[in-house]
Amino acid sequence: MTRYLISFDDGSMDIPEEDLPDADRAAHQVVDEAKRAGAWIFGAGLESQSASIVAADGTVSEGPFPETKAVLGGFVIVDVGSREEALEWAGKFAAACRCPQEVRELLPDPNV
Repeated sequence: MTRYLISFDDGSMDIPEEDLPDADRAAHQVVDEAKRAGAWIFGAGLESQSASIVAADGTVSEGPFPETKAVLGGFVIVDVGSREEALEWAGKFAAACRCPQEVRELLPDPNV
């Protein structure tokens, strides 16, 4: 099995306020389906806030920075048998959340 990160940009989820409960319900239905299928690892939406950046020397600065084009809005990690399967889950989340999803394969953990 391979793990994939499915994510979306903060600004891409442009849902009218009155439709948020339906989108939330639909997204949680996909989460429940992924759990039943054994594909779900973890996922979360992120608070809209400035990021704190910690440099290698421990220096902390506040972001995002002007050159940042996209800010992560939420993500899911799935463990599936193929990229095609990850794309299927991304399609389900895209429909539920009403926004495009990015799919990226995670590097394997050599200790697992």
